[in-house]
Amino acid sequence: MRYVLTQKMFSLGQSFAIRDADGADVYTVRSRLFTLARQLSIRDLDGSEHAFIRARFFSWRRQHDIERDGQTIAVVTKRLFTWFRQEFVIEMPGDDDIEVLGDFVGHEYRFVRGGDLVATVSKRWFAWTDTYAVDVADGQDDVLVLAIAVVIDLVCHQRR
Repeated sequence: MRYVLTQKMFSLGQSFAIRDADGADVYTVRSRLFTLARQLSIRDLDGSEHAFIRARFFSWRRQHDIERDGQTIAVVTKRLFTWFRQEFVIEMPGDDDIEVLGDFVGHEYRFVRGGDLVATVSKRWFAWTDTYAVDVADGQDDVLVLAIAVVIDLVCHQRR
């Protein structure tokens, strides 16, 4: 399934729109204001929360927890020492960890689990706001992949 993840230009805090390949709105991502650590919520059009992202306030490495129904389903960690590219590890319960590998400017990513491609993320170069095409392989957790893509954008583009 293909999604388009677009950062909203004029909003308080971090805010994204998530559309399907046909351009129909599917989810919104909004940050909570006035918190010590970054917190975001992914909601459908009815307002139901599908994932919650929470940055770890006291962490040596940049880490974010992704929660569903109050339970942590993944921990996204940026590897500290990599040469010429960005690398993230997504720790999940059991042995289902996902590795995210990208180029050195942080605009193209592959999500890999056990040698299998889970998803790809590509940034549109000429757009007013950060816009990504997110292609999720069949049978994968779409919301989890979208939440990881949001975290990667936040970590790689801290200037905002």
